[in-house]
Amino acid sequence: MIRPIVKDKFLLSQKSAPADKNDLQTAQDMVETIAAHSHECVGMAANMIGVLKRIIVFEEGAKYVVMLNPVVKWESPETYVIKENCLCHEGAKEVTRHEAIEVEFLDIRMRKCRKRYDGITAEIIQHELDHLEGILV
Repeated sequence: MIRPIVKDKFLLSQKSAPADKNDLQTAQDMVETIAAHSHECVGMAANMIGVLKRIIVFEEGAKYVVMLNPVVKWESPETYVIKENCLCHEGAKEVTRHEAIEVEFLDIRMRKCRKRYDGITAEIIQHELDHLEGILV
C-alpha cells in the first residue's frame, strides 16, 4: 500500500526500534511508496511513512533493496561534503559522507547479509541511516 510521506519533525527526530519479521508488511509498503515517488526519491526510511522501525529501502539499478536493521560495519576514511534534500522537509542540508561503506543487514527474506557500497548508493544508505537515528537531513 502506498503510504503518505510524514513531515512531522517530532516523529522524524525519534530513534527507530529494531525491525523483525512482523514488520515485513511495512517494508512492502515502503517499496510501493518509494516506487510511487520514483521521480523524486531514491531512498526511504520507515519513519518517512510514520513507522519507527529500523528499515530502509533504496533503488539500486532497476530494483529496490530492502534492509532491516542495517548497521555500518566499515566506512572508508575518504569523505566528501555534499548538500542533500529529503522528501520530509524543505531545503538542502550540507553533510559529510564516506565514499564507501560496508553494511550488515537482514534482507526481505530475513537472511543476514553483508555488502559493500560506494558512490551514490553509499550516500543514499548513509542518508537513510541518519533517518533511523532521528537525524533530519
